[in-house]
Amino acid sequence: MIVTNDKVISIIYELRIDKPDGKIIESLKNDSPLTFLYGSGSLLPKFEDNLAGLSIGDRFNFTLVSEDAYGDMDKNAIVNVPVKAFEIEGKVDPNLVKIGNTIPMQDGQGNRLNGIVKEITADIVTMDFNHPLAGNDLYFSGQILAIREATDEERAHGHIHRTNSCDGCSDCGEPGGTCC
Repeated sequence: MIVTNDKVISIIYELRIDKPDGKIIESLKNDSPLTFLYGSGSLLPKFEDNLAGLSIGDRFNFTLVSEDAYGDMDKNAIVNVPVKAFEIEGKVDPNLVKIGNTIPMQDGQGNRLNGIVKEITADIVTMDFNHPLAGNDLYFSGQILAIREATDEERAHGHIHRTNSCDGCSDCGEPGGTCC
């Protein structure tokens, strides 16, 4: 069986910045592979393109330039937020609002965003809402561990199900939280 649309793929990989000997960002081993529905749009398109046609046991290594990964750094995504936005009962939690912390927030349309605290002054918290890997080329090396046909339910929902059933999946309208 080969990697094509509507197949459930399990892979292990090592992700490095820029090149084969770059800084390791993530390393997935056999005991915790990435398993996903190929072609569902849940991963970077160029990442999936590099896996197309591979078989179980095949190894891969490729580079995604920043434009094909998380894009270039956007200076407009670095914003100043009033300190008052972080106050709870008139106080700012210093364990939450500190340089380097990632804080989940929402924009004016209710979209969820993660911002990294870059600077703190008496009145302003400078937050960077770029993806943490924006501006970087990404080098992946890994192996295909497993390939199987997706179930009808998985194809309909656009993601895998751990038990081949949708136990409380918000996508199918059943009570419960996230899918499977």
